[in-house]
Amino acid sequence: CDKFCTFCVVPYTRGGEWSRPAEAILAEARSLAARGVREVTLLGQNVNAWSGEGGLGGLARQLARIEGLDRIRYTTSHPRDMDDDLIAAHAELPQLMPYLHLPVQSGSDRILKAMNRGHTAESYLRLVEKIRAARPDIALSGDFIVGFPGERESDFEATLALVREVGYASAFTFKYSRRPGTPAAAQPGQVDEAVKDERLARLNALVEAQQKAFNAAQEGRVLPVLFEKPGRHPGQLSGRSPYLQAVHCDGPAELIGRIAPVRIDAAARMSLSGTLVAEALPA
Repeated sequence: CDKFCTFCVVPYTRGGEWSRPAEAILAEARSLAARGVREVTLLGQNVNAWSGEGGLGGLARQLARIEGLDRIRYTTSHPRDMDDDLIAAHAELPQLMPYLHLPVQSGSDRILKAMNRGHTAESYLRLVEKIRAARPDIALSGDFIVGFPGERESDFEATLALVREVGYASAFTFKYSRRPGTPAAAQPGQVDEAVKDERLARLNALVEAQQKAFNAAQEGRVLPVLFEKPGRHPGQLSGRSPYLQAVHCDGPAELIGRIAPVRIDAAARMSLSGTLVAEALPA
């Protein structure tokens, strides 16, 4: 990673960004598809900084041409590397799943500057607008750190305001913790643990309510589900929706490794349950 956020030890332990050659990625994806794999996830620290020809959007277009490969995902992204071509690929490619993990960490410009994030809350919000204009059904997830050194109540309130404006399908939330050797570890204004706990609880209450609302909005819809494994109960299958939600329904084991439509009957905060659409059943 080349970003050097002041809270993060990754650049010191993993080194600078480098990009795997496109042909190596494509060859691996072709091999996986030939063995029946239906979904691939491109993994990287700031994966959207991939610098091969055409950028990550161009790579997604090449992957989408591989026969049998029905779903493409990527994680983790950085707002500074979300370019117009990658956004356009979300509009163009049905194989590129409508789910994007786009960490922001804070809604306070003062804290974002102290974190060396290289963007503002406003630029992040405008980026979200652009992404949703290209792919209106996209679900967003994010990362948030509370209690960063110097964080005041007003800074934390700005984070809550950003979360309310974006409306996340899910989020990962953390209390700031010192990482030896990072700039933030030596910054003044370290926040009391009790204050961190209280702020994290308030943030979690908000993002959990948003996640529950997003899942509840799927009730009554028919979603294509990629079945991955047997469920916990006899005759049950477990899979993933396009929005990366866990989905459970009864169905034959022959559907594992296939995509089939499921009518969503009920939603919990962490998963959906539904009924397999009759025409999806094997003959």
